[in-house]
Amino acid sequence: MTDVAIQPRGPAAAIVRTRPGWADDIALAYESGAASQFVLHGNVGDRFQLPSEGKPESGTLADYLAKVLLTRFDVVLSYDLGNGLRIVRGGAVLADWPHFKQDATLPAEPRAAVAWLTQYFRYTANLARLGQRRLQIACILPAAQLLAPATQGWSSYDIAAIALQIRDWASDGLLAGHSLATFLVTEALADLHPLIATNPRAQVTPIPLPGPVELQAAFAQLAAECPTALATWAADLSKPAAALAGTTIAAVDALVRTHEHRRTALTEKDLSAAKKRMVEQDCAGLIEFIDSKRTLDDLAGMTRVKEWLRQDLALWRKDDLQAMPMGYLLCGPVGTGKTFAVECLAGEAGVPVVKLKNFRDKWVGSTEGNLEKIFRLVRALGRCYVFVDEADQALGRRESGGNDGGIGGRIYAMLAQEMSETKNRGRTIWLLASSRPDLIEVDLKRPGRIDIKIPLLPTGTPVESWALIRALCSRRGLELPAEMPAALAEKIPVWLTPGAAEALAVKTYRVHRTANLVPVEALTNCLADWRPPVPLEVMRAQIDLAVNEASDAAFVPPEFRR
Repeated sequence: MTDVAIQPRGPAAAIVRTRPGWADDIALAYESGAASQFVLHGNVGDRFQLPSEGKPESGTLADYLAKVLLTRFDVVLSYDLGNGLRIVRGGAVLADWPHFKQDATLPAEPRAAVAWLTQYFRYTANLARLGQRRLQIACILPAAQLLAPATQGWSSYDIAAIALQIRDWASDGLLAGHSLATFLVTEALADLHPLIATNPRAQVTPIPLPGPVELQAAFAQLAAECPTALATWAADLSKPAAALAGTTIAAVDALVRTHEHRRTALTEKDLSAAKKRMVEQDCAGLIEFIDSKRTLDDLAGMTRVKEWLRQDLALWRKDDLQAMPMGYLLCGPVGTGKTFAVECLAGEAGVPVVKLKNFRDKWVGSTEGNLEKIFRLVRALGRCYVFVDEADQALGRRESGGNDGGIGGRIYAMLAQEMSETKNRGRTIWLLASSRPDLIEVDLKRPGRIDIKIPLLPTGTPVESWALIRALCSRRGLELPAEMPAALAEKIPVWLTPGAAEALAVKTYRVHRTANLVPVEALTNCLADWRPPVPLEVMRAQIDLAVNEASDAAFVPPEFRR
């Protein structure tokens, strides 16, 4: 790794290329005078590689900042609610401050600590302005969201005062022109007080999840200590690194050390299971992976739809991404198998499918923080699908009417921005499913966010209904004739969804087992009392909505075309 330390400001300052990229961005902004306050968010709880002459070491983000990025600074201070105010480096320099000579007690209470820091920053800035001494000062605030949390209005004068003083570290003319660098660390940007998070003089820097290159370096660091666990991959550590994309270095470290302690080697199956477990654990129930062994061959009918999807997958595999859609909308009446279709597409594609679960929360800023975490994971996974079921409810609305405190509008804005990010074309593909596509905001389902809209419709003829019922009965060992019996022609319902047909097949099996009837007689018995599970007027309305949404007329079966 090249030298990543921030260079002192001044005429002789040189911009040094750094790794990782976010550290390079910080160095460039500080050395050029563009910014002196940095809000770091995202993967801030991971482990980071530290310089070491002997055995490789890793530490927290605060350790990385102090020992790698800020090595040229004269004084480095740190404050958090748990540990209070600490002198990380430069105690002898700090001892020259007259105020510190009079009282060397470091305050622990938040407002007093921030006031103490502000006073010292102003003292050193005045020294530099008088030409007496120019000191390089840095301050790190881990878990800054606990010090200055996002609040509704100005409910706490102490919090407001703290946020204003921290904001002044970047905005005040005296301090902004001084050799002062401040770092505010928070997992979710939405958790931080808006006075700080939206300060135009502060640079917001996301810390991404590690990519395959960083994970491979972590595996290489562990190889000497854990030879048994990594024995299978000793010749090529890039393979387990690629397999675990989307996880953290801390999680990888724990996985490898656990297997080494057990004296077992990591296998490909272990990596797949571990990735699913670690990612879902890190995301705290916000997402789940869909594992599917199905393919598009399991999707009955829909010839034109399957042809289109397979063409897209062929382009994807060839890295020809210009024609790849940003997203798909699967719409149709309830029970038409929208989730099943997603599973079939996932199995055919062979890429991760991340299903969004309930990411909404009642606490201020928590929902936005959950979305930030999900987006961070999705970007780290590389090529993947993001599946949003019941999209009409999950995606929020531009105008929520104030009934939810504005959370729906904020969700809408964040999702709209992420879904239209052109650099994600061919990497992240959104899959929305809904029986009420009319309730999804028009802007969210426009081309550039959702390019392909596919209607999933019930059967349109008795022959199609018979084929569907016969296939579902066959799965339960009930064999029905290939040709529909003439006696059943008028009894077989049309507008039959896979969900309704599944219920009918289950009932047929039950009658077959309890009444000892042959399959055809059991089905006839069931059809005599069968009633559609969804009122026909509701079914008709949802069919019309799906047909009207279709992005290609060829997706609509002839029976439903007008």
